[in-house]
Amino acid sequence: MQRTRTAPPHSGDARQGERLMWLVPQRVFYAGLLGAAAERTMGGHGVYVSPTGAPPNRIRIGGGAWQSGELIVVPPHVPHHVESACPLIFNLLIESESVDPGRMPAFMQHCGPVDAPEFAQRVRDAHAQLLAASGRMLSFDGFDFDTVFFGQALAPRTLDARIRKVIDAINADPAAPTSAEDCAASVNLSFSRFLHLFKQETGMAFRAFRAWKRARSLLRYVHQSATLTDIALDTGYPDSTHFSHSIRQVYGLKPSDIVAGSRRLALHDAAGGFRQ
Repeated sequence: MQRTRTAPPHSGDARQGERLMWLVPQRVFYAGLLGAAAERTMGGHGVYVSPTGAPPNRIRIGGGAWQSGELIVVPPHVPHHVESACPLIFNLLIESESVDPGRMPAFMQHCGPVDAPEFAQRVRDAHAQLLAASGRMLSFDGFDFDTVFFGQALAPRTLDARIRKVIDAINADPAAPTSAEDCAASVNLSFSRFLHLFKQETGMAFRAFRAWKRARSLLRYVHQSATLTDIALDTGYPDSTHFSHSIRQVYGLKPSDIVAGSRRLALHDAAGGFRQ
């Protein structure tokens, strides 16, 4: 596996040695700084866990009231603000097209704070386990993501083979300028039928799915020495303006803040190994 990334900067450098990110094709585990994030809208099933349990994290769903909890679940494409009173926050992200939403653990089928203390502790224990492996500079190849965090594999989502083909192509190259028209033609569907089937199968519109995958791909670039303009082009954005706007919509942070906050994050990327 690979290396490190971080979220936005938070005040101080407390617990900097505990920051890491484990990035695999359909999963992300992030233990790092949250920073002063604005409203964010992630494209996968999100889980936020307080590293210590107390103080708890806080979340506001859309324009609702603030709620608190040591474990918070946010379904895909739900706008929210999240705050952490600790220097660190633990965040799991599960790609929505990879799991059957109706067969996920019961606590994952909610939105907002949930009472699942055993799972919250499992996440903390997993962080300690991964941290120990990082400290010894070991590969994460021997770890299975779902087993580490959930104790078993999550049930996969059954998709129409044509939609699966399109999804696999986008995941393989999120930066590619692939249009819905091109995708429809590649699987021998009319444009309107393709759009309808894609949303029916995945639960999200094609454009939203492609935008999320492009924004998610930023995680593979935050440790590079390239300029933000180069990163924007490499991740498929036409220019820095579109790049900045899209990233802020997803993560609630400017790309420059994400990159700055990632400097001391150990990244374990399944595509490339470990980096610090």
